[in-house]
Amino acid sequence: MTLTTPLRELALSPQRLRQVERAGLLTVGDLLTHYPKRYEDRSHFEAFPTHESEEARCVCGVVKKTTLKRLRGRMRLFEVHLEEAEGHALSGRLVCKWFNQPWVEKAISVGHELVVYGRPKRWGAQISFDAPEFEVAEPGSDASIHMRRIVPVHRATEGLPARALRELVYATLALLTPAAAPNLIPASLDGMARAEALRQIHFPDSWEALEQARRHLVLTEFFGMQLAIAAQHEAQRAELGEKHAASGELMRKLHARLPFPLTRAQERVIVEIRHDMLSTHRMNRLLHGDVGSGKTLVALSAMLLAVEAGFQAALMAPTQILAEQHYLNFRRLLEPLGISVALRTGSRKEDSLLPLFDTSGEGAPQIFVGTHALLYEDEATPLARLGLVVIDEQHKFGVLQRARLRDRAAGAPDVLVMTATPIPRTLTMTVYGDLDISVLDELPRNRGKIVTAAREPSKLPEAAKFIRQHLEAGRQAYIVYPLIDESEKLEAKAAATEFKKWQELLAPLPCDLLHGRIPPEEKEAIMERFRRGETKALIATTVIEVGIDVPNANLMLIENAERFGLAQLHQLRGRIGRGEHKSYCILLSSADDPEALEKLRILESTSDGFKIAEADLQTRGPGDLLGTAQSGLSGLKLGDMRKDADLMHQARGTAYVLIERDPRLELPENRVYRAHLVAAGRAELAKVS
Repeated sequence: MTLTTPLRELALSPQRLRQVERAGLLTVGDLLTHYPKRYEDRSHFEAFPTHESEEARCVCGVVKKTTLKRLRGRMRLFEVHLEEAEGHALSGRLVCKWFNQPWVEKAISVGHELVVYGRPKRWGAQISFDAPEFEVAEPGSDASIHMRRIVPVHRATEGLPARALRELVYATLALLTPAAAPNLIPASLDGMARAEALRQIHFPDSWEALEQARRHLVLTEFFGMQLAIAAQHEAQRAELGEKHAASGELMRKLHARLPFPLTRAQERVIVEIRHDMLSTHRMNRLLHGDVGSGKTLVALSAMLLAVEAGFQAALMAPTQILAEQHYLNFRRLLEPLGISVALRTGSRKEDSLLPLFDTSGEGAPQIFVGTHALLYEDEATPLARLGLVVIDEQHKFGVLQRARLRDRAAGAPDVLVMTATPIPRTLTMTVYGDLDISVLDELPRNRGKIVTAAREPSKLPEAAKFIRQHLEAGRQAYIVYPLIDESEKLEAKAAATEFKKWQELLAPLPCDLLHGRIPPEEKEAIMERFRRGETKALIATTVIEVGIDVPNANLMLIENAERFGLAQLHQLRGRIGRGEHKSYCILLSSADDPEALEKLRILESTSDGFKIAEADLQTRGPGDLLGTAQSGLSGLKLGDMRKDADLMHQARGTAYVLIERDPRLELPENRVYRAHLVAAGRAELAKVS
């Protein structure tokens, strides 16, 4: 038996086989990496609780009485009265309650010994557990599996209870040999045997053994991920291309036309990028900076370096709206320099304002702006002279997608990846470990201070009065909503519905409505009126999230702010504070959700995007924050990017040293890692096959 052995080859009953396969467990490896969700120390049980507590407790008792009560309508209440099992002096009884769960009524009888896990609550004079997890300690059952030890509790599925799953894992582990589960990490990283780690993660001899096993298996996950990234990084460094930069005269002409000077950080990063583009090695660089630090200008400067050297440049955004925003801004900046810009998105076919690019003939555009449609452009019309690819909204595109775009183009274009908002360092080295990093750690000197306040919806009249005062003084405002139109499924306000309300609240001051379904020509006309100051308030969706720079706009009100992630709120807030005036961001969120208000307090306390990103990671998790399965995080079953950051650092260091010494994993002692990458489907990423 090996970890790839199908479970149908084991001695399982047809019914049990159907249950495990329905749960997505097809091989021995699938089963043994279906890790416990928690553990119960059944070597001894706690005394029955006598007080209410938010902390869950695991106790054992004997069923002395069961009652079934029929309440109003079809409501059924099943109560189980437990008395403490042998080993504890009697301290009263514990009542367990289940509402409308007939299967529980069938499972529990008087005389059963019951292991119960739940939170104690006071119900009148009694202490009760409401709908606790439970397990019947059947007479004659194997005590070495279910009792008198640290017991794993696996995530159960329909028809496959935790107890049955525990027995199946136990029986399978008894057949596992060290040869069937070879180590996938160097002994220098961790010397524990993988087969032993799998035993201890399911049936630990002690809490210390459990922690050691978890450490080994987390390092195995992280090392596999980092090995693939390190191999990709090494393969990219070895690829030769062309020099994609010239003297920089065209870029300097753009800078001379700007109404503001570049920051020192922008100048430093442009030097780093130009150094890469002057090399024959392909550039793969991450441009990492906070909201408003000037990433787009740096990217455009790099694109002009490529154009001046005789190449085309392309910027890829994740949505049509963002691509259109970049296109319109680039066109306004570059037309005076005689540079042609074109748009390419998946849904756009013909448009006089936003023409498709055409790589044939003398009129071929020098700069393309597009969505992921650039990945799948007809092979018959390749990106003929693509010298630079810029990828915006970095976390929407994973390593494999970046590699596809780079390999899709003729030649060997340089790649610059931009962050929309900073992300925690642990995620940076995971998702962007194949990239070199440039950091914009300075904001333009003309930026005004932003005061942020989280308020209840009842404060809207006061907020509207405050906004009107500033508009009458000559300033401008954004009013942001999560939806375009009202939804029956979502309890959230919508921009189109609320627009008339704001027209009345702010009359006679002119307002405009902006959202993603407005045609591009009309959208640009709306934005142009706002830029010129003709429109005082813009009622909008998150279409304003990027690409809008109006220094006179110093007010933002966001309704239903709890519906946005912290990073997105921070990015929206970055639309104000772009001029000399003090700016104000008001976040309206329901008082019914204290956690949501507490989350918004973070934005009140800091404007540091990195701190906000760390908080977003804590509240939303890496998958939600990154928004892509291409990151590699989807393969993590045990590792936690938040609490296991030190292990990720160790795995990364070891992986990079190994790849530096053996780039293609050809040495005999490294072939097991090569085979693992191929088996895990990372061969394309690692380029080791």
